[in-house]
Amino acid sequence: RPRLLLGSARLSCLLRPAQVTMADELPSEQDLQEQELEELLRFNETLMRENELFESHLQRSAPQLLLDDEDKSKKMKQKRSQLTNLTAEQKYDIAVQEMEEVREEIASTKQSSEQLLDTLRARMEECDVRIAEIKKDAYEFKRDIVTGAENFRTGKTIAEKAIRYMEEKLRAKGAVSEKLRLKNATLKSQYQKIEGQLQQKEDMGEVLHVIDFDQLKIENQQYLEKIEDRNNELLRLKLTTGNTVQVLNTLKHKLNNLTADSEWLKRETTTRKESLAKISEEITRVEQEKEQAARLDRKLRREENTESNMPQVLDYVQQKAEAYELERNLNAWNRKVDIAEMELRRYASMARKAGLT
Repeated sequence: RPRLLLGSARLSCLLRPAQVTMADELPSEQDLQEQELEELLRFNETLMRENELFESHLQRSAPQLLLDDEDKSKKMKQKRSQLTNLTAEQKYDIAVQEMEEVREEIASTKQSSEQLLDTLRARMEECDVRIAEIKKDAYEFKRDIVTGAENFRTGKTIAEKAIRYMEEKLRAKGAVSEKLRLKNATLKSQYQKIEGQLQQKEDMGEVLHVIDFDQLKIENQQYLEKIEDRNNELLRLKLTTGNTVQVLNTLKHKLNNLTADSEWLKRETTTRKESLAKISEEITRVEQEKEQAARLDRKLRREENTESNMPQVLDYVQQKAEAYELERNLNAWNRKVDIAEMELRRYASMARKAGLT
């Protein structure tokens, strides 16, 4: 661009008298300069790409040759006269090597990506299986415990059924854990057996073919993956068993509390039954006394009606006092009977609420 400005200034100074003639020639020269500038830019971009390629090659082949910017600038000034350009063959070799490196990186990245995809697919399948198992367990728990183990009178879950359900689940998990442990032990023994066979062949001096060795490596990797999966499954089952044991301990604690409450209710029911029996006896006795007082009243009334002579004043006063006393006693016993009946109804209601007949 400074070159372009210099050319424009020079043209304006030297060719000012012939402005009309040079004005026609200026766009063509400017176009040439722009084309030259574009070619220089393209060439500069090509050089930058080559430099990046050479730096990448040096970084892989000889990283110690790459110096800091300051050291590089100093040594470039000192050895500028000694530098030589690379030949086309050397550039070609470097480009081929870099291309091979890039291909290897692409292949390695592709392989690692495929392995990662396989791992993610396996984990997704495991998650789907686990979700299905959890949904199944939740459905069975709701069917057998939440709905099936509910007491129709109290509306509470029966603790014995819940504990029996959890114990069955624990036994099933234990059986699966034992099965996986046996599979894990079998795979380990197979792995050790194959390692022993390989060691034996190496000791005997036998040379394995490349295909056989690759096959053994593949089988070994598969066995290692199976062992890892079994170990993860075993760990997951251990965690599930631990959580189930905690839930079982909590249910046992609740069962102990419910048992203590049940014992207290039984004792309270026995006490209330005894109180009800005493109240019933008291009611029976009051009824008998009431009946006796009624018979005595009827007898006195009959005697009063059968006597022809009028009673004496003292007899009348005495009978009046006795009648008043009997009526007062009768009212008192009626109140006692009412109170006893109220207590009887209250205790009967409490007994029904406690689930007792």
